[in-house]
Amino acid sequence: MLINQQQSGHKGSFYIGEQDNVLAEMTYTMPSPEKMIIDHTEFSDELRGQHAGSQLLYLAVEYARTHHIKIIPLCPFAAAVFKKKPEYADVLA
Repeated sequence: MLINQQQSGHKGSFYIGEQDNVLAEMTYTMPSPEKMIIDHTEFSDELRGQHAGSQLLYLAVEYARTHHIKIIPLCPFAAAVFKKKPEYADVLA
């Protein structure tokens, strides 16, 4: 499953699909260069059972690690996954 990233200014997303046909998306805001607020995650029914949301969060965590960013998970889905994955604690704000 190919995951893309786009960012414009302080807002961005990790997504699956094409920009004109997004099948799954995790949106974020960057209030500073060191902080990412994940605010929303959604995916289409056709991706149910394929762990699309978890894959999007994994990529966000890897991006945060690479760029020395801390994540604030305001999105209920992202917050729940962070609670289940102690290995992501290094990027949690």
